[in-house]
Order: sequence, then C-alpha cells, then structure tokens
Amino acid sequence: MFKPADLFDLTQTEHAALFDGCEFAWEALKKIAPYLAEKSKNPIWVKLKHAFKYPPELPIFVGDRVIIGAGTVVEPGAMIKGPAIIGKNCQIRHNAYIRENVIIGDDCVVGNASELKNALLFNGAQVPHYNYIGDSILGHQAHTGAGVICSNLKSLPGNVTIPVDGVPRDTGLRKFGALIGDGAEVGCNSVLNPGSILGRGAIIYPGVSWRGFLPANHIAKNKAVVEVVVKRPRGI
Repeated sequence: MFKPADLFDLTQTEHAALFDGCEFAWEALKKIAPYLAEKSKNPIWVKLKHAFKYPPELPIFVGDRVIIGAGTVVEPGAMIKGPAIIGKNCQIRHNAYIRENVIIGDDCVVGNASELKNALLFNGAQVPHYNYIGDSILGHQAHTGAGVICSNLKSLPGNVTIPVDGVPRDTGLRKFGALIGDGAEVGCNSVLNPGSILGRGAIIYPGVSWRGFLPANHIAKNKAVVEVVVKRPRGI
C-alpha cells in the first residue's frame, strides 16, 4: 500500500526516475538532492535557466541552479533558492519561499507565505496559502488548504517509523513530512505529523492533527463538539 504506484500516477511527473528501485514511496525523498545535483551538471540546465526572463527591477530572487518552465509566473516577493526545477504554467505567488531541493511539476500553485524544502509536487498539485511542505511528496492534483503544515521532524530522537504489516519500519529518515496521494485534500489549519501518508482521494477535515496512514477515499473528521446558544442582550 506504500509503493509509489499505490499513491501516485507516475505518468504525472517528468521525474518518475526518482522512484526507480524504491520499494516504498518515501525512499524517493533521499533521492531528490542527488537527482538535482546530477541535473545541474547537464549543459541544458544553463540553457533552460536563461530561458526564464524577468525585469531586473522585479523584487524576486532566483538562485543559480533553478529551472523555470514556460508560462510559469513568478510574482514579486518570491524567493527561489534552488537547486529547483519548476514546471510549465505554474503560479509562484507573492512571498513564496522555495528552499533547497524542490521539484515542482506543471500547472502547480505555490502560494503566499508557503515554504517548500526537499519536496516533490506532481503535476497540478496546489499549496496555495501559508503552507509548510518539508520532506514531502504531493501527488497529482493534491491540494492543501490554508495553513496546512507537513511537520517533518519528530519531537523525540530517532528516525520516523511507519507501520508496515503491523510492524514499525524504520524509514531511515530523521526528517519525513508526508506523502499525500493523488487527488487528496487536506483542510485548512490541519497538521500532518511526521510520516503521515494519505491515500488517493483521501480527505482530512479542517483543523485535524493527523498521524499515520489514511487509506484511499477515506475521510478523517474532527469530532470536536460545537456548542450553540441563543444570543442574548448583555446584562440579561
């Protein structure tokens, strides 16, 4: 259930090679940095980098090892440190912060005050408002609501573990945020604790602190009780 093809349509990324030889999808997280380092040695990297033009007075920062695809809009205030590959027809909105080792597919949205680090976004993924996506993979058309955090570091020592067939398996990752399957939705202000895995089409309701595996097409609801009372004038 945690194989790459269980969670992701690998035809919806130009970087499916990251998953070659991976028994479990999270193993691709270790491959992002060396994959980008190898890409940066290719002469086409320089050619593609210089294909992205923007007025020098525009207040954005684009690092030396960044490729940005045709039709992508980078709004003022964005910072793209790199190494990074950003696909075609994306929106990199005001104050987006794209740190080291990030791969973004085509037709993606990275929004205001959203921060990405060591992450892979499949085509059509959206992190549009105040999101932290660290050491995580978002599938095709996965979406995070405003304020969603992929927490990537355990409070306790040791690597993140994932239950496989009822037995905790060491992922070999000290930092591991979330795997969010194709078409999954994460509601506003939710927290995905380290090592969270959401199956295809899964839904996390707003405000949920989630840990563990949510199977495909399942919903995690916050059942907090809401009290409703009659509005009365003050002093009565």
